[in-house]
Amino acid sequence: MASPHFRAGVVIVVRGPDGRVLAFERGDVPGQWQAPQGGLENGEAPIDAAWRELAEETGLGPKDVAYVGEYADWVLYEYPPELKRAKGRLGQVHRWFMFEALHPEIVPKPDMDEFTAWKWVTRDWLIANAVGFRQPGYATVLKVL
Repeated sequence: MASPHFRAGVVIVVRGPDGRVLAFERGDVPGQWQAPQGGLENGEAPIDAAWRELAEETGLGPKDVAYVGEYADWVLYEYPPELKRAKGRLGQVHRWFMFEALHPEIVPKPDMDEFTAWKWVTRDWLIANAVGFRQPGYATVLKVL
């Protein structure tokens, strides 16, 4: 699905026992929140990228979460014009994965670069507080996954 115009990546949603999901505050845009995400490395399977990105950005791994499933389709979004110019791409295309917290006491450790804070939130809260151009993708997936 990747192309020179769209960067391929993954988004990881971690669901807690009460149904809320983990949200992380962006270090570069305080006040905007998202699920962990990242690009695929050359030849990397999306599920492997999901585990890698989850560990890199949150410190969580198989002792903390279990894989539940993935959204059936790639989800595409275009960057706003200023980001298209800055990044030299039209946008990103993601596979979305759902993980379940194995116990309610998990404590993510944000990387303090991309993410600086975390909290459990409702899906609707995360959709409303995601970066604006990502909100349609979040709404599509979080209503189903």
